[in-house]
Amino acid sequence: MAEIICVIGNKGGTGKTTISHMLGEGLGLNGYRAAVVLTDTGRALLSRENRRYLTADARTPGQLSGIVGKLHALKGWIGVIDGGGSRTEHDRRLADLASLLLLPFRDSPEDVRTLRQDLERFPDALALPSQWPTNPWQREAAQRLLDEVVADWPDRVLDPVPSVSSSKLLLFETLPPTLPTPLHNACRQLAAQALDRLGLEFFPERIA
Repeated sequence: MAEIICVIGNKGGTGKTTISHMLGEGLGLNGYRAAVVLTDTGRALLSRENRRYLTADARTPGQLSGIVGKLHALKGWIGVIDGGGSRTEHDRRLADLASLLLLPFRDSPEDVRTLRQDLERFPDALALPSQWPTNPWQREAAQRLLDEVVADWPDRVLDPVPSVSSSKLLLFETLPPTLPTPLHNACRQLAAQALDRLGLEFFPERIA
């Protein structure tokens, strides 16, 4: 049966779609068969061309049920469901499907306030610092916010996903034939965290 990773959260703009595609790329780099599943009705389905993962359209409840059913029939696959923002009831439905539930958040007090609510609402979810600053001054300020979250939920916060400007390439309609090394590295590090939480093996030697 496939594992299902759901990327959710009530606040928009936290990087859920980018995180979903980074996971798909990172899992593909590691030799896993993955599908990134679109549920956000405000977005268009991206082409599968040049991707190391499949893309699937689940913008209606019927499509979502069908795709999850197909994934569960496939041994060794991992589905990554992009939940979209500001859809609490939809998030609850996705939480029931998830083997791993991720809540991306950015380095702003508003994001952290919403994250706290979501962590209370979804006790099995993990917080994922997303598009985290790499500039030393910005990183220092962001770390203070992160320390607050870790202090309250020490076992429920994953390592930050660094801000990589080239991550926007993953959201192009058609992916370029090659991607920059920094993006590959960020994708594989994110995938390693997800695989660890799922209890699955990580094979860094497979990554090209």
